[in-house]
Amino acid sequence: MSHLFLFPIRNLTSSASIAICAQCRRSFTSSSVLRSGHNRWSKIRHEKGAADAKKNIQRSTFAKHLTLYSKLYGPDPNLNSQLASVIAAAKKAGMPKASIDVAIARGQGKSSTGAGLESLTIEVMMPPSVAIVVDVETENKQRALQELRTLIKKHKGTITPTAFLFSRLGRTRLKGTGGDFDEVLMQALEAGAEDVEQDENGDVVLWTQSNTTHQTAQNLSKVISTEILNSEIIWTPTADKVKLDDDEATAAIGKFLSALQEYPDVQGVYANAERGTISEELWNAVEDNLDT
Repeated sequence: MSHLFLFPIRNLTSSASIAICAQCRRSFTSSSVLRSGHNRWSKIRHEKGAADAKKNIQRSTFAKHLTLYSKLYGPDPNLNSQLASVIAAAKKAGMPKASIDVAIARGQGKSSTGAGLESLTIEVMMPPSVAIVVDVETENKQRALQELRTLIKKHKGTITPTAFLFSRLGRTRLKGTGGDFDEVLMQALEAGAEDVEQDENGDVVLWTQSNTTHQTAQNLSKVISTEILNSEIIWTPTADKVKLDDDEATAAIGKFLSALQEYPDVQGVYANAERGTISEELWNAVEDNLDT
């Protein structure tokens, strides 16, 4: 004999019941929601975020080279082989034409609309006491300052003097010639460099005063017949750097620096931080977004 279960229906005025057999009743089962799809999406989202960050860093590098070669040798790629080479590489990597045009115009001190650019330096302190300096070039200083203030506040930063913890210097990297470095050293000092180094690739690194950087780079590149790989004015910490030991604070700094680098008018981001006990992955998220 089959058994019946009676379930009252509350919205009926009478005390009516519905009869459901035990065999049918047993077919109603419950189970936990599978989370494999959620985990898979989380992994995809993480990988996409990492790929997007890598793409942003690559485009930022292209933009800086486009600006540099436009500044040094002019905005016309037909008359500027270095600029033409970077344009080709940037297009191949998928950099939008509008972004390329903006970077080239910036090298001439103009926006893509032809308006003149103004320089702006923003000084920030981030927990735990990490000093940051941000260089900005914009056609609308008021708008840029307002938007960056909002961004800084969102990431728990504070606008406060920090530039006194840095020195502003020019740094140029020239392609190594394979010749006698001592001779290059003497020629660099005569050209106006204050210090000269040779990096692990054999390239020549010049340190100069910020107001003579590009001229010194051009002078030496002509003397030793080599190519300028990079030339920029940077902020270097003058005191001991702050060691990053806290994972949560470091992750927050990494996100803040990434957001700064994505802001179109930001030209350089510098910090007095160094790796402490945090993981290599967390440190890379910070270091990859610094112009050091």
